[in-house]
Amino acid sequence: MRPFPNLEPLVRPRSVAIVGASADVRRTAGKPAVYLKKHGYVGRVHLVNPRYAEIDGVPCLRRIADLPEAPDVGLVLLGAEPAIEAVRQLAERGASTAIVLAGGFAEIDDTGAQRQTRLVEAAAGMRLLGPNTIGMVNVADHTALSASGALELDTLTTGRVAIVSQSGGMLGALLSRGAARGLGFSRLISTGNEADVDVCDAIEYLLADDATRVIGLYLESVRRPARFRELAEQAAQRGKPLVVFKIGRSEAGARSATSHTGAIAGTDRMYAALFKQTGAVRVETLDGLLDAATGLAFDTQLNGRRLGILTSTGGGGSLVAEACGLHGFTVPTPDAPTAERLRAALLGESAMADRNPIDLTLANLRSETYRETVAALVDSPSYDAVVVVVGSSGLEDPSLAAAPVREAAVAAEKPVVVYVNPHAMNIVSYLNGVGVPAFFTAEGCATALAAMAGATLGAAPIEGIRGAAHGHTLNEAEALALFAAHGVRVARHAVAATPAEAAEQTARLGAERVVLKVLSRSVAHKSDVGGVRVGVLPQDVTATCDELRLRIEDAALDGWLVQEEVVGGTEMLLGVIRDPQLELAVVLGAGGTAAEVFGDTSLRLLPLGPSEAREMLGELKCRVLLEGFRGQPPGDIDALVETVERFADMALALGDNLLEAEINPLFVLPRGRGVVAADGLVVLASNLAAT
Repeated sequence: MRPFPNLEPLVRPRSVAIVGASADVRRTAGKPAVYLKKHGYVGRVHLVNPRYAEIDGVPCLRRIADLPEAPDVGLVLLGAEPAIEAVRQLAERGASTAIVLAGGFAEIDDTGAQRQTRLVEAAAGMRLLGPNTIGMVNVADHTALSASGALELDTLTTGRVAIVSQSGGMLGALLSRGAARGLGFSRLISTGNEADVDVCDAIEYLLADDATRVIGLYLESVRRPARFRELAEQAAQRGKPLVVFKIGRSEAGARSATSHTGAIAGTDRMYAALFKQTGAVRVETLDGLLDAATGLAFDTQLNGRRLGILTSTGGGGSLVAEACGLHGFTVPTPDAPTAERLRAALLGESAMADRNPIDLTLANLRSETYRETVAALVDSPSYDAVVVVVGSSGLEDPSLAAAPVREAAVAAEKPVVVYVNPHAMNIVSYLNGVGVPAFFTAEGCATALAAMAGATLGAAPIEGIRGAAHGHTLNEAEALALFAAHGVRVARHAVAATPAEAAEQTARLGAERVVLKVLSRSVAHKSDVGGVRVGVLPQDVTATCDELRLRIEDAALDGWLVQEEVVGGTEMLLGVIRDPQLELAVVLGAGGTAAEVFGDTSLRLLPLGPSEAREMLGELKCRVLLEGFRGQPPGDIDALVETVERFADMALALGDNLLEAEINPLFVLPRGRGVVAADGLVVLASNLAAT
């Protein structure tokens, strides 16, 4: 058992010795002393290099043994072999930590690995960051122990996001990209080859760090997966989310990761399960890491997926609606009281108060209108978050929307975020700097909201299921929540305890017709007992609930599910079954009643390969229905394939806790509109409560 990683001397050193410092600021060895001074370090700095008497007015010592004190950090700027000797001398002098920037160790070959073993032996218990690292930047305490060119920035913005990167170059990239968008950082740590201090050590330190709210990770591998899982679960429990960008999703990426760090990269499927089970937020791009961190750095909770979108450009509003829709968000029309407030605030006949997105039009580009309309959406019970789209008008007058949105964001109990439609990083930077999450792409906005929604669900969907799984079978609402937590888009719905509440929920959904279902953990197939009604008018909801109540015993009734009626799609079935010997398999086939009548299905053992979901679809006879059969619009095949992959990932994440899961029907809508899960069944293992 490794001791608690006391990284305090590394992160907040009172004294620093720079070994191998150079007077040539163009060289790597000449940069750290300059950056320390430039960014405001107030501790003691000692320079060691026998070639100089002084550098920039600071005396140079000939030997490490001549240091007047044992430094908290020895920053070693020497080649691989000289660095080993320098580390040995720092340990003998009593230094707390050494940072070794040099490469030529385990990341290159077996000889380098042997050299790295000698480096660790030379440290003799002294903490060691690296080798092959760019160092550490403590923005909150003005300590830049790094040679990264990103430190050429005039100022570093303090914030609540910490970065831990196994790549030094990516640490610099994240620092500079974050600065461009006004995102502030607390600490940035490059772990490099992790001969001693690794990602887990850094996470453990940051979990106890009051300056850090979000921990962003750039990963190539995880050397201690069991410890990582423990720490990730602690992070979720403490409300300090992990945002992970891990390379190695492709075969080429996996090879690159291995050669770059000298680590053996595990399969991406295993990592996907690891992140999902611990509640870590995984993103797919480097910018996505910053997008998710931007949203999570603010304390406002996102408690649902209904968005109110206010836009000064119709196209921008559509972009946000589309991008967020792919993450399972909906954009319901305003409820009657909200529509009335919007109508009173808007000017001109072209202003539409009963639509979502709400387009302000040119006539309403006034701060007062922004203030009133944003307030109406924030106050509305129909929305869980508000997205404000700032169009090109913001280039002329950035304060037009910025001030009203900032006022609303500070006071609101729900997230208020901004998508800046033109490429105006000055507006993005300003808004982030004053506490309003702002993004320069619609996809970035959607990534942040999806991360916020995932973080709200907590450390793992499994934890929520344990308390809900009476009889080990989830009711439909619980099943749909599980699917949504793993990125599957589900039909808008609400749970009602009484017929009267069902009528109220129908009004909130705002649908012309709804589907009513009995909600019960003891009824797996509701249609078999007559527990489903389709196309119910709002005025008939109460009576229909009373009718459905007669279909099952009161003791088995958990309530009613009120769901929007999905129309215009092709019904498919998507499920997971467990084989006693072959473990889990995913099934895709024709849905609805056709599933059992025709048996048109395709099966694959998990985990799925990169193209297997699409290959499964190619084996189905019903695929012709998705290809534009007899003049029908083609279905959204890409969205179906993505949903199959997410469903399979969910099964892997649940592992032995999952016995069976099914979506039937899964509606495949016309191309570009995605897919929607309209029913859900989940059966859990009997030993779940004890795990």
